[in-house]
Amino acid sequence: MPRVTRQASHAGSWYEADGRRLGRQIDGWLQAAAAGDSAEAPAGGDDGGPAPAPRPAAPPPRAIIAPHAGHRYCGHVMGHAYAPIDASGVSRVFLLGPSHHVYGRRCWLSPAREYETPLGPLEVDQGVYEELRATGAFDTMTAAEDEAEHSLELHTPFIASVMGSRPFKLVPIMVGALSTDAEARYGALLAPYLDSPSSLFIISSDFCHWGRRFSYTFHDKSKGSIWQSIQWLDELGMRTIEKGDPKAFAEYQAEYRNTICGRHPIGVLLNMLQHASTKFAVAFNSYDQSSRCEGPGDSSVSYAAATVVPVA
Repeated sequence: MPRVTRQASHAGSWYEADGRRLGRQIDGWLQAAAAGDSAEAPAGGDDGGPAPAPRPAAPPPRAIIAPHAGHRYCGHVMGHAYAPIDASGVSRVFLLGPSHHVYGRRCWLSPAREYETPLGPLEVDQGVYEELRATGAFDTMTAAEDEAEHSLELHTPFIASVMGSRPFKLVPIMVGALSTDAEARYGALLAPYLDSPSSLFIISSDFCHWGRRFSYTFHDKSKGSIWQSIQWLDELGMRTIEKGDPKAFAEYQAEYRNTICGRHPIGVLLNMLQHASTKFAVAFNSYDQSSRCEGPGDSSVSYAAATVVPVA
């Protein structure tokens, strides 16, 4: 069968096309995130006594939530999601992102056999694709639809970087405008893969898209300026996601209609947590906004990073 390659169609515009420069950028974001997350404890207590016992290392994440805007806007936040990953045991990376250009009520698989990146190609796992197609729950994108979508592609250089030379395969899934029942069905289908320590799930989502151009101008003035209201709204959403309860997240969305573009992939993830035999904890570790909105003519997009780790 001839090899079908999905081109890195957003390289050179949304992110660096030169592999060496891109690799250095990503390394810088990963190193900065790791340094910020692992500050050393002081040599002794405030009273000069012995140093506190080191905290046990957290297990590596089985899943992450990370944004997908241009790297110059959100690469530093993406770094906080990717830095804790331990790629040594990972052989399969699931990548779930929302559809920005095609409307549908199901999920799509890629027609490609590999995804090209400036850091080298990523092979698509045809074995898992066959398993997913056998469920009857997945459609297939056209090559044009695949290459038009950025929510998956923006993650592929980070995936290539953290995986390095280790052999692995990619499972790209574009998520449509799912009902809560459909999110539950897909969550149940994918939960067995999440249970496997050899799997890593990347959930692609930006957070609030605020401004007239996004048709969303929620402002709770009791929270302060517009950007402070946005942050309050996003943080409420993050705390809700951390509960791991898809019903609570659906209720939050029903009340506030926050323009979290990856809300359906997140909904699928939360349902995976419900159906998995492993217990997981979700924790956000980074947040930023593309700009601080002060007036009605401003606009911004929010970015957040989270890890999903197994717990005893």
